[in-house]
Amino acid sequence: MIVCVCRRVSDKTIAACAQQGEGFDAIQFEHGVGTQCGQCVHTAQRIWSECHPSQRLLHLHQELAAASPG
Repeated sequence: MIVCVCRRVSDKTIAACAQQGEGFDAIQFEHGVGTQCGQCVHTAQRIWSECHPSQRLLHLHQELAAASPG
């Protein structure tokens, strides 16, 4: 699906870049995501955060901390 209509960037492109470890800023610079009208930024960031390795680990740590009895 196309996430950024202005620059025709798909969710697959964002996910692939994120899985390769690229930061969201790098994706914006390289592909122009969210740099014109800005309507796609939240969706693009969500896709990036779901696919970026460091963000997935951070999410797991937060879930474990919340689930641990304390």
